[in-house]
Amino acid sequence: MRWESCSTSSWWEAGPSSGKADRTRAWSISAAASESRSRSARASGPGGPRPAGGRPFPPLEDDPDGILALPAGFRYRIVTREGQTDLSYGQGKTPAYHDGTGVVGAGRNRLTIVQNHEMTPHMSEFGVPHVAGTVYDPGAAAAGGCTVITTDGWGRPGAEWVGISGTVRNCAGGVTPWGTWLTCEETFINAGATWSAAGQTGTYEKNHGYVFEVTDARSGHQAPQPIKAFGRYEHEALAVEPNLRHVYLSEDASTPNGLFYRWTAPAGVRLQAGIADQLGATDGTLAAMAILMDDGSVLPDVAYITSAQLGRPFPVRWVEVPERDGQTMSVRKQFAEGQVTRGKKFEGVWGTDDGVYVVNSFAFNSADLPADAAKHDGMVWFYSYADETITLVTYFPHQQTAVDGTKAKFDDLTFDGPDNVTVTPWGTLVLAEDGAGASHVLSSVPGGPSYAIARNQLNDSEFTGPTFSDDGRTLFVNIQTPGITLAITGPWATYLA
Repeated sequence: MRWESCSTSSWWEAGPSSGKADRTRAWSISAAASESRSRSARASGPGGPRPAGGRPFPPLEDDPDGILALPAGFRYRIVTREGQTDLSYGQGKTPAYHDGTGVVGAGRNRLTIVQNHEMTPHMSEFGVPHVAGTVYDPGAAAAGGCTVITTDGWGRPGAEWVGISGTVRNCAGGVTPWGTWLTCEETFINAGATWSAAGQTGTYEKNHGYVFEVTDARSGHQAPQPIKAFGRYEHEALAVEPNLRHVYLSEDASTPNGLFYRWTAPAGVRLQAGIADQLGATDGTLAAMAILMDDGSVLPDVAYITSAQLGRPFPVRWVEVPERDGQTMSVRKQFAEGQVTRGKKFEGVWGTDDGVYVVNSFAFNSADLPADAAKHDGMVWFYSYADETITLVTYFPHQQTAVDGTKAKFDDLTFDGPDNVTVTPWGTLVLAEDGAGASHVLSSVPGGPSYAIARNQLNDSEFTGPTFSDDGRTLFVNIQTPGITLAITGPWATYLA
C-alpha cells in the first residue's frame, strides 16, 4: 500500500498497484486491466436499442479516504467540492447541492460540463452567487442555478463559473443535440411569494417552475430566460428527440402524482440554440402521457405494472395540457380521472437515437400509489419514438430496508430509489440511487441485471448527475451533500460493452 500526495487534486484507485499517479494522492493494491474506449455497436431490439450485455463489476473495495468505494481497477478524482474549490474570475466558492450534470462539449483534451445546484434561497452558505449576465430572479438570493465546469479528458479540473443564477431547485435537465444544457426548476412558485431562511427574508420577483437554457459561454454571455412553451410545473429532467421536434419531460410531484410529458414543435419548426428566443409562451403542444391497456382504457398509475410485464410494450396516447403555465390550477391537476397515467417520482430522463429512458424512483407509502397497486423501489422505462410505446426495462421490487433504512444484509446487491439516469457509450445505463439504504451508482442493463459501480462511503447522501464523456473514458457523478463532483476512470468497456 502506498500513498502519494499533491495539493492540486486527488484520486484513489481500488485494486492492485498501478504505479505512481500524476499530480495525485493515490492508494493502490493491484493493477487494472486496460480499457478499450471504442464504442460497441448497439444491437437492435423491439422498440429501440438493446445492449448486448454487460458484465458484473468486481466487488466494491473500501476507500481509505472514506469517500467512494470502487471495484478493483477503477479510480476517482475530486473535480469540485462545495465551499472548498474556487469559482473562476473571483466569483466565490463552488456552490452546494450538486445535482443534474451533463457533458456539453469536448475537444482537444478538454471537456465542458454544466451542473445544477438544487437550492432555495439561503438554503446553504454556498448558494449560487448572482453574477452579472446570469440572474433570472433578483429576489431569489443565494439560491439555485448552474455552474459551468471545464476539465481535461481524465477529469482533472480546469475552471468553474456561474452559468445561471436566481433560479430555484435546479434538479436535473438534459443535454441538447447542439451542445447546451437545459436546466429544470423542480418547484412551482408565484411571483410575490416570500421566503425565509438562515435569518434572511425576501420576495420572489418572478414566477418559478420553468426550464432554462445554459451554454458553455462565460457568465456575462448567458441568457437567463425561461422557456415558457415547455410549461410551468415541478420539472425534473428532459430529453430532446433527434428530430428536434419533440422534447420529453418528467415531473416529480405528489398529491396528485406527477406526469410524463411530450412537447411537440409547431409545423415547420426545428429547435435550435436559443430556444427561449425561438419560441413564444404558447408555441407548440404540451401533452401528458396516457398508457393504454388492451381494452383501450387508460392505466391510472404506473405502479399497476410490475416485473411480470418486463419487456412488454404498451401503446401511449398523448393528451394535450389545457393551460401549460398553471395560472389558476397546477398542470397535473387539470386532468380528470382516467385521462392520463400518473406516477410517483418521475425522475431521470435520457434520450437515444431511438427513444428515451425515464425513471420512477419508488412508490411504497400509502400516498404514493393507489391502494390496490404494487409497491416498488424503482422502475426504468423506455419510450420508443417510432412505435409510440413504453416498455418497463428495469424493476426493483419493494423491500423493508427501503422503508426503515436498516442496513441490508447484502448491501451491494440491494438497490432502491434510482433517480438520475444516463446512457453509456455502449448503450447500457448508469443509474444514481436516492434511496433509504446505502447509496450506489449502478450499471443497469435494460431488460437485464443491475450491478454496483460505486458506493457512497462518506454518508447516506444521494448520488446525482451521472454523465459520461463521449469517448467513454470518464464517468462524472456527484455526491449531493456535501456537494462533490467526482470523475471516475477505469476499464469501463470491459464491463459495459
